[in-house]
Amino acid sequence: MSISQAIETVEANYAHQPEFIQAVKEVAISIKPLYDAHPEYETLKVFERLVEPDRIFNFRVNWENDKGEVQVNRGWRVQFNNALGPYKGGLRFHPTVTESVLKFLGFEQIFKNALTGLPIGGGKGGSDFDPKGKSESEIRRFCYAFMRELHHYISKDMDVPAGDIGVGGREVSYMYAMYKNLTRESTGVITGKGVGFGGSLMRTEATGYGAVYFLENMLAAQDEDIKGKTVLVSGAGNVSLHAAEKCIALGAKVITVSDSRGTLHDTSGFTQEKIDWLKAQKAQNKPLVDYVDKFGGEWLDGKKPWQFKADIAIPSATQNEINEDEAKQLVNNGVKYVVEGANMPLTAEAIDHVREHRVHYAPGKAANAGGVAVSALEMSQNSVRQYNTFEQVDQQLKNIMKDIHDGAAGASEEYGQTDNGYIDYMAGANMVGFKRVADALLAYGILN
Repeated sequence: MSISQAIETVEANYAHQPEFIQAVKEVAISIKPLYDAHPEYETLKVFERLVEPDRIFNFRVNWENDKGEVQVNRGWRVQFNNALGPYKGGLRFHPTVTESVLKFLGFEQIFKNALTGLPIGGGKGGSDFDPKGKSESEIRRFCYAFMRELHHYISKDMDVPAGDIGVGGREVSYMYAMYKNLTRESTGVITGKGVGFGGSLMRTEATGYGAVYFLENMLAAQDEDIKGKTVLVSGAGNVSLHAAEKCIALGAKVITVSDSRGTLHDTSGFTQEKIDWLKAQKAQNKPLVDYVDKFGGEWLDGKKPWQFKADIAIPSATQNEINEDEAKQLVNNGVKYVVEGANMPLTAEAIDHVREHRVHYAPGKAANAGGVAVSALEMSQNSVRQYNTFEQVDQQLKNIMKDIHDGAAGASEEYGQTDNGYIDYMAGANMVGFKRVADALLAYGILN
């Protein structure tokens, strides 16, 4: 079966899962030069095997709200592929969570994790539970109930979840407490724990910082520097604010952040003081618009950040947040670099548009791999019962992001995808990640 036939099969079998189909097609199309060069992949049907998860667990989560009313949510864990190591991927609590969303995220996670060079496979999970508007005790009860079901399917050497949208340090702590209670084990079964009880320094900053480290390497490949560049950031969560923070520390001017309600625009640029204020505001679930009264700037209700002139865009909110029209805005406003802080924040049409206009584009599986990389480093620290310093982890993260960049750039060149200095990071990253997993599958025969 050819790559094109494999795509047709996925589209036929999963027509009701558009996010998953989008992720599969992006990988399939870009790995074709590599796939054609290795007929052994076709012989053992590597691609067909990779698009089918090893298994999906679907379970009901019963919990009580503060009024004593029984609530019912759905939970999932998608164990996609463990060719390179234990399944690894976050848990997302959000009302938009569906099996399709988790399959797209899990499929992406296979290659993202492979790119880190660390021994971790790909998985994803979560629930359609909405933490917004819930009390502390309601979130705690839900986390306990969720882990009561999930704990059957995970362990430190089989499947190690982490946080994602709606799941931060607080939620991880509650779930880890329930896991320990049920299993009577203190292991590295979930990452993103607090420092002092198994967590790694710098895990909070890792995804945002890692994206900027990848950006630095992209700029260096074009003989440019981040200093003095104007940056648009979307989102105002963990990834967004730490990406903004690192850009500012390196001399860039960040002029936007956003949330589901609108965009905050500060023409003078954010400072560390302003970022710290935004972190505190978000931690208390208070609105971004309050910023205007304290620091100035403007609040654009219901708008996204892409209308402003800039050099760099770091979309860090959620999947498919930039459509083709918004990609045209980016190009028209002079953006030359797009670095995905979120998972698949550009639609397929948006990706095509920025690449056609030679905007340097870093896909999420490469650019935001810093989070899972430091999660894997946390697993290692748990295994030896030791902690690394912030500086040690930061240097490891810089090295990993440089290796990911250089590997993607090298594959783009090797397979004829680099055009007059324009590096196809999407094709390069997909080929590097795919080859590492595919070669392991070949070695195993047909058992994985």
